[in-house]
Amino acid sequence: MAIGESGSSETGTGSSPRRLGAAFLGLLHSHVELFGIELQEQKARTVTLLLFAGLALVFALLLLVGISALVMILLWDTYRLTAIIGLCVFYAAAALFCGMRLKAAIFDESSPFHATLEELANDRERLLP
Repeated sequence: MAIGESGSSETGTGSSPRRLGAAFLGLLHSHVELFGIELQEQKARTVTLLLFAGLALVFALLLLVGISALVMILLWDTYRLTAIIGLCVFYAAAALFCGMRLKAAIFDESSPFHATLEELANDRERLLP
């Protein structure tokens, strides 16, 4: 009887690491799948943002050219130099503002894969005592 009992305990301990490995692979598979989905969403969002940013830039430049021409036509006879200087100061201030916003956006520390990182943190909390 002692031999039969030791045999059943060996199969019990043999299947425990196997179950642990299967559980680990299941967790890894779900996290990789979530990462892939988030990567596809991020790619689609980036392409959409770039498209609309490009179109907005084109239309904004056309608007600036039109407004600049209108200001120059209206003020050409009386305040020619003042209008030119005013437009240059406005464009310089706008360029400086946009440059500062771009720098802030580049150095933004937010993570694009927030859900994946959150799931990994939840798993770590569940697995560690």
